[in-house]
Amino acid sequence: METEKLQPQLTIEDFEYDLPPELIAQEPLAQKDQSRLLVVDRQKQSLSHKHFYDLPDILTPGDLLVVNDTKVLPSRIICRRHSGGTIKLLLLKPLTTSSSNSHWEALVTPIKRLKQGEVVEVVSDLAEEQTQDASASHKITIIDFTLGPDGFKRLIVDLGPKESVYDLLSQVGFAPLPPYIHRDYRADDSHRKEDLLQYQTVFASAPGAVAAPTAGLHFTDAVIARLKQANIDLVRITLHVGAGTFKPIEDSLDNHTIESEQYTVSPEAAAAINKARAEGRRVIAVGTTSLRTLESAGAGGTVIAGENVSTSLYIKPGHKFQIADAMLTNFHLSRSSLLVLVAAFAGHKTIMTAYKEAIAERYRFYSYGDAMLIL
Repeated sequence: METEKLQPQLTIEDFEYDLPPELIAQEPLAQKDQSRLLVVDRQKQSLSHKHFYDLPDILTPGDLLVVNDTKVLPSRIICRRHSGGTIKLLLLKPLTTSSSNSHWEALVTPIKRLKQGEVVEVVSDLAEEQTQDASASHKITIIDFTLGPDGFKRLIVDLGPKESVYDLLSQVGFAPLPPYIHRDYRADDSHRKEDLLQYQTVFASAPGAVAAPTAGLHFTDAVIARLKQANIDLVRITLHVGAGTFKPIEDSLDNHTIESEQYTVSPEAAAAINKARAEGRRVIAVGTTSLRTLESAGAGGTVIAGENVSTSLYIKPGHKFQIADAMLTNFHLSRSSLLVLVAAFAGHKTIMTAYKEAIAERYRFYSYGDAMLIL
């Protein structure tokens, strides 16, 4: 394992790399476990090229994989103003309110000229899904404006009766794909149903995320069955990925902050993780979200169970990892906190060398792209 002490000379520019645009995956592979897997061995200081379906053969019996079972909400909605203009809402989280209506915090583009009290209409031309009284005529009211932790304005919107919100989202909501995956978000977009299906892991069961824990997207039932046969265990935790996951580092490494997210670690999951550690078995975080959850819940060296616990843990070089021995992850954006996290885990030089190799070998990058295993 490469050990890196906190290096004040490291700046955000040290986490920049040039990526040919054609390497940004716009679609998942038809068979997700066919994705490529770059194996980074920190002890041997080696890189090797595999496929994700090789994972059961690479890992060791007794290893414990920790996966995030959050479920992505279809939280992107297209609305039309009375003036005829179109806006795109990204619902972030429901707000506690005594009202029978459902108030949510949301990002919106464009925000210019929107007014408090304005009513917009949900756009829905999905005729095959609609009935006479369906959400084609659904109205959303702009209740107020608020300032997000990123310093940008957000909306507080009223989606109507609480009991109908999730029906509305299932009928007209789009998958909240990151901005580097290009979609023409029209109500009749043929990608809507496909993305709602594909931008979800096989573990997804706890609704609440506005971005997928993408390292989990490579798992298939066949791979999971082979892992079980190889005596490699799997345990689930939950971290609801928020919009802050896409927040770039704009200032310095030290001044960056992470928007708080909610995680849950069940007593059973905590016991399984602590037992593996006590027995000297490896704990392998599947994705940056699982790793942040492990390091948040296990800051003292023992994972503590908790429900809906808030974390804003920002992991950068110098962090002393308490729980995770290895991790699976996708390839992350230049200058992002996720790339900084992975570099903190594997070592800055190791990771930047691995990224250079992945680009040279034409790996597919980002959410729908290939994966990396750091041992």
